[in-house]
Amino acid sequence: MGSGSQAKEHPCEYFGASALAAIINYPLWRVSAMGQSGFRVTSSTFHGGTLSGLFTTVHPSLVPYLHAFAPPYKGMLATILGMTWARAAIFWGSDRGKEIINDSFPHLHPALATLFPPLFVSICVQCINQPVIRASITLQDPQSNLPNIRASIKQIHSENGVKGLWHGTSAGILKTVPKYCTAIAIKDYIESYLFPANPLNPLSPNYSSEKLWRSAYKSAAAGVAGAALTNPLDVIRNEMFKTNMPLRDTVQFLHRELGWKFIFRGMGKNLVAVSIPVASTIFFTDFFIQCTTEMK
Repeated sequence: MGSGSQAKEHPCEYFGASALAAIINYPLWRVSAMGQSGFRVTSSTFHGGTLSGLFTTVHPSLVPYLHAFAPPYKGMLATILGMTWARAAIFWGSDRGKEIINDSFPHLHPALATLFPPLFVSICVQCINQPVIRASITLQDPQSNLPNIRASIKQIHSENGVKGLWHGTSAGILKTVPKYCTAIAIKDYIESYLFPANPLNPLSPNYSSEKLWRSAYKSAAAGVAGAALTNPLDVIRNEMFKTNMPLRDTVQFLHRELGWKFIFRGMGKNLVAVSIPVASTIFFTDFFIQCTTEMK
């Protein structure tokens, strides 16, 4: 992921990596969405279900994870498809945009070539994907009787009109744009400035595995940095979805109820749920491109 014309030549690898990351991450995303929204899993959540007997035997901290991996998986297909195209568009668009800027404006500062594409693409993606994001998170309330994304969208529309589907877009942009700009900037920095200091030997028998290990380091650093930075904005956005309050009122409400501790609500779950898909998308993209290149 990075130099040359890889983005132009490998769009399918970007999409495939994003799809695989979305599938792996779906249960962790459910845990994060519930934690940041303040949704509570109770014994009634599992009443009559196949996992109801386990509720009283596991530690309370593990109950949200038990719920996340348990059916019904409401809105799963729409959520996975939404995450897939969104991340593929952001990472492919960012890398392809950087290629275009570098070719068209070779004297432009590298930082601008790195930051402009994810800034633009992530804002567009967030605005387009917002109704699905809000409907998906609404479905994760264990007390909700809504069966699917379609029903969730219809309820939001009937209660709040069309603008209700885009409620929370401001917080979503504030959360999404810094996350991906940070992740992509760190990815490109490690790739361009740290790794070349110790170039790999293409003739080494461990060349392929060493490239993948470098990709793993780069991916992990990018994912963790992006997740930690944007957790407070995730909390604000999800609370806006739950209460339908505007941005300023939501921040005041959270501060009144929890103090500044609200910025850490769901932090542990978010570090897992956000860093894993970002890191795995970057890593799988590198892996798929490497496999495709070696097959030629």
